[in-house]
Amino acid sequence: MSRVRRGNKRLLRRKKILRQAKGYWGTKSKLHKAAKQQVLRSLAYAYRDRRQKKRQFRRLWIIRIAAAARQHGCSYSRLIHGLNKAGMSLNRKVLADLAVRDQKAFEEIVRTAQEAVALHSPPPLEAD
Repeated sequence: MSRVRRGNKRLLRRKKILRQAKGYWGTKSKLHKAAKQQVLRSLAYAYRDRRQKKRQFRRLWIIRIAAAARQHGCSYSRLIHGLNKAGMSLNRKVLADLAVRDQKAFEEIVRTAQEAVALHSPPPLEAD
């Protein structure tokens, strides 16, 4: 079997890993084996967190919308229910932005949602 001479491929592969590990602390940025382990772990975290970021932002938007809705005398669930009944298709990102930046517009949205819930709610049962 013939001998494999790698030339500078091995060096380039190691330099690539060390470039990716630049900024890591201590051995993790200096030695190839430790850097490779840390880069693999970091890439796994990055992949996972790109998905978690979406969940976390949705949670943040819901918290902001709920807080603003409570200031106008409405719960979050009733607001969303009213928006669905009114046929308004605003996503949570836009609603949260309105709640923070344009409170008058958000107040109008809450009022519209409350009216839609009142319109579509069944009449109260009569007690005999």
